[in-house]
Amino acid sequence: MRLKWDPSPWSRPPHHLDIIATTYSADAPYGQPVYVVHYDSRSPDGTINMPRHSETGLGLGYVEVMVLELDRLAPSFVRVVVGVAIHQNTGPKTFGDITNAGVLVVEGYQKLLEDDFAQVAGSTATTVAEFTRDSSGAWEFHAMVRGSDSDPVEFTAEMGGAGQL
Repeated sequence: MRLKWDPSPWSRPPHHLDIIATTYSADAPYGQPVYVVHYDSRSPDGTINMPRHSETGLGLGYVEVMVLELDRLAPSFVRVVVGVAIHQNTGPKTFGDITNAGVLVVEGYQKLLEDDFAQVAGSTATTVAEFTRDSSGAWEFHAMVRGSDSDPVEFTAEMGGAGQL
């Protein structure tokens, strides 16, 4: 998963967006996440990590990247939800306040989802994708761009709940 946005104007505080992934077990696929992965962490087994992170949007193209190795994820995990949240520590900001923001979800060279957050312009966070494991063990991708007005901490607790679907 890749994320991009333009830096804030010179005289304004930086925009800080983050990719967030939450994992769910077969025992509670819509309950609390087993663990959360974001800029400051990785999954305990290394299957979800963030090799590129930006706190300002500075750089060319996609400035933040999260890699999900779902085929290596333990069989006890049946669902992974990925979203994007805007840090609110420098004042309220929505996706509509940030220029050239976008997300790209790929599998190898195949584009699964590309979105510019226009449909969630008034939101401060959004789910982007859901990956579910079927009974044969194969993973399926579901686009789910749905806005939220939560801060990043609250968002991680609610982003994969049944109310989001």
